[in-house]
Parts: sequence; C-alpha cells; structure tokens
Amino acid sequence: MTLGYGELKKGMPIDLDGEPHVVVDYERTKMQQRAPVMRIRFRALRTGRVVDRTFNGYDVKFTLASVDRRHAEYIYEDGHLYYFMDQTTFEQFPLSKDQLIDQLPYLVEQLAVEIIMYEEHPIAIDIPLNVNLAVTETDPGFKGDTATGGSKPATTQTGLVVQVPLFVNIGETIKVDTRTGDYVSRV
Repeated sequence: MTLGYGELKKGMPIDLDGEPHVVVDYERTKMQQRAPVMRIRFRALRTGRVVDRTFNGYDVKFTLASVDRRHAEYIYEDGHLYYFMDQTTFEQFPLSKDQLIDQLPYLVEQLAVEIIMYEEHPIAIDIPLNVNLAVTETDPGFKGDTATGGSKPATTQTGLVVQVPLFVNIGETIKVDTRTGDYVSRV
C-alpha cells in the first residue's frame, strides 16, 4: 500500500530502502512557485539508528512496511538477551541488548509491551508511555526544605536517575514518562 505525504503519521512503519523504519517526525515547507520540501526523520526498527531524509516534489509516495505487532510481556534477562513472551501463544522471543538500548532503563519484569515483528522475526518493542519504577536510592527529604518545592535525584530499580520531588523516599514507586525520562507522579 502506498501513502502520500498527507497520510503520513508519527509512529507509522514505512519501508525505506528495503528496511522497516518508523516515522519519528516530519515537516513540510513550501515556498512560492517551488515544489514542496519534506524533511522526515525515520528510526530504523532493526538497528534503532535515526535517519533524516529530505524529499522534493508533489508526488512523493511511501510504502507501508509489513510489520506485525503482538502483545507480549517482558519475562527475564539472560546475559545480553532479553526474553519476551507472546500473551496469546506463550511463545518466547529473545531480543539483544543492542535492539533495546533505548528501552532498557524502563524494562522491569512482567511489563506489558508490543513486539514488532518483521518477516516473522522480532526486531523491536514498543513500551507503554508510563512505567512504574521503584526508587532504590535517594537523599532523604526533610519537612520545610523549601517553600516552593524542589527536586532531588533518585535512582530507580533499573538504574535510571530521575529528578523527583523532595517528598519521594526510598522504597516508593514512581511513574516515569518513557518518552522523556521525567518523573510524572507517585504510585
């Protein structure tokens, strides 16, 4: 199936040079009496590499990549491999550390994810927008530290360091935004 620029959306899988990519961002500019220029940022699903491409003209077409998404759950790590289990077939899929480099700070056991399959092979995962992580290390907050609120660094169970409010203590669970790595709320 071919798509024009008007049908393009963020997160859409596109076949670019024979490899599956996902659209990260796109922008279209048009100057008077000239063909439009489209700047599109893609992320390769196999390698995670970000590619910026510029397209000129009115008749730019894209082909959808034939990827399949399956509901899965992260179950365990074994060396440099991370194992996920399909929720319907209970089949297990290993992914390497290199394939998950951006998602590793948010992976906790039993996390529900979507596995992206290309030609029946797992190539990447999509994690939820927010993940609950336990705080393992932070400075204690004392009553009256500041009048307007403040923040302090906290280390989570996965090793991710997040700026949290002063009232968050060790052992509490916090919600973290996986797109930015920022603290959202206490759980």
